[in-house]
Amino acid sequence: MTPPTTLCAAFQQTAAAHEHRIALRTPDDTVRLTWGQYAQRVRDIACGLAALGVAHGDTIGLMLTNRPEFHLVDTAALHAGATPFSIYNTLAPEQIAHLFANAGNRIVVCEEQFLDQIRTAAAHADTAVEHIVCVDANPDGTIALAELEHRAADGFDFDASWHAVGPDDVLTIIYTSGTTGPPKGVELTHANMLAELESTTQIVPLDADDSVISYLPDAHIANRWGAHYTSIATGMELITLADLKQLISALPSVRPTLFGAVPQIWYKLKAGIEAQLAAEKAPVKRKLAEWAIGVGAQRARLRSDGRPIPRALEAQHLLADRVVLSAIRVKLGLDRVRFCATGAAAIDPQALEFVLGLGLPVCELWGMSELSCAATVNPPDAIRIGTVGTALPNAQLRLADDGELLVRGPLLMKGYRNDPQRTAETIDGEGWLHTGDIASIDPDGYVRIVDRKKELMINASGKNMSPANIEGTLKVSCPLIGSVVAIGDDRPYVTALITLDPDAAAAFAQAHGIVDATPAALAGDPAVRAELDRGVKEANGRLARVEQIKRFTVLPEIWEPGGEQITPTMKLKRKPIATQYATEIDALYAAS
Repeated sequence: MTPPTTLCAAFQQTAAAHEHRIALRTPDDTVRLTWGQYAQRVRDIACGLAALGVAHGDTIGLMLTNRPEFHLVDTAALHAGATPFSIYNTLAPEQIAHLFANAGNRIVVCEEQFLDQIRTAAAHADTAVEHIVCVDANPDGTIALAELEHRAADGFDFDASWHAVGPDDVLTIIYTSGTTGPPKGVELTHANMLAELESTTQIVPLDADDSVISYLPDAHIANRWGAHYTSIATGMELITLADLKQLISALPSVRPTLFGAVPQIWYKLKAGIEAQLAAEKAPVKRKLAEWAIGVGAQRARLRSDGRPIPRALEAQHLLADRVVLSAIRVKLGLDRVRFCATGAAAIDPQALEFVLGLGLPVCELWGMSELSCAATVNPPDAIRIGTVGTALPNAQLRLADDGELLVRGPLLMKGYRNDPQRTAETIDGEGWLHTGDIASIDPDGYVRIVDRKKELMINASGKNMSPANIEGTLKVSCPLIGSVVAIGDDRPYVTALITLDPDAAAAFAQAHGIVDATPAALAGDPAVRAELDRGVKEANGRLARVEQIKRFTVLPEIWEPGGEQITPTMKLKRKPIATQYATEIDALYAAS
């Protein structure tokens, strides 16, 4: 079979090879689509889009939760020759208007719950949105998806349309999180993504017997690559979960073979297991579980360090896995998983050691939207804790004189949409992408990310520190923490701004009989403060003296993804935070 040169060709090959197998479904099976049904609906939707005037090179905006319709419409748009892009559900209308102005789309596909945001954004955008397609209703002024699928386009040749799509055509636009300004539109081509898929499937071979749960935003390159495009290329089953809060309860019924998560998910998993152990009333059962988890973590650390595992420990691990660890994996719904990924931010090494010790093959990887997602990954059989692995086959790495990690290869984006100046500032004349990350590369090719080039803190004594490292250490030491910002640039010592995790805070309030569980009340509660003091003390024990947090304040609010303080992908907007909380920060240093 000829290797596909576009995602359209990849989809057609996969659909033909697996016509009767399940391609898309929801966890409760209310929606189940075979590859044959998927392909037919793609054909119908593409025809409907053509009837609306969609032509080769047009753009289409999608504002949807994780649901089968996203994949149907996105894939259909590709076959119509268009470029679909996804919109974070948390964006404000003015932010959406910026995307519309940059993309120039005339069509938006959305759910009814986002209609007001879309209409407000369309009214303020510099481009005219002519049609809004609604996938779950038919409000006035919109076109129902079912109606679109029955529209006929005179003269539209579906097969000729997708055959006309070329490797260098823009597959999608990924809008960056915008931590330092308006988001940039990363244009990725079909060739870019096929190079990414070729690389990652060499590390983890996948086929139609595999499955993945899609629950992270499709506006983020990680989910678009790891779920949508990988499913198209390999035929693996894709389960869509519309509500992230249902993830823990959905996993045991879904039992995927591929699972990816941001560090915060792994921290919550670790905290949940530890909380259950602490609540276990049978001392023997609790001690057995703690022993088993400890054995697993010890073995994971030895393997990571490349040291031999003593026979006694190996025997203990066999027993621990049979009696305890395998049962934990079954309870989590991760007993079938062959590959777990963690990325988007650095994971605390202690947390990674913990989940590896459970027998979960969690591989830290690193990448960027500009690189079609991952550029380095830890091989599942050679994980090194504290690194982001080695270069993928289609990624070439080198370090600049100041330690900045540079990458080039076929994974590299076409450029930033309508922004040649920032494209030239990011990609040099030799084709190297300047990532903005400070890194080191060991003799075996394993990469360690130190921190963002522009986010390194330099204290009053001239000591360089990584705020991300401090923040990650604190988060894993205290599950009560939702967000934390380490402060220390040009300061005599490190301090921190802390917000509470709403779920963990609610559970803590219930367990301690706290009646007023509002963020403002909990921020000043003595029991909460005592628990945070304990967590900070534990974290400081794992940090160098200069990195240790001397003082902190608890903010009486919750920071939501996509808000003023953090991006939809949970990255901190450090400059806006520093400006907004300047009074609180200054107060932390007033005593000195």
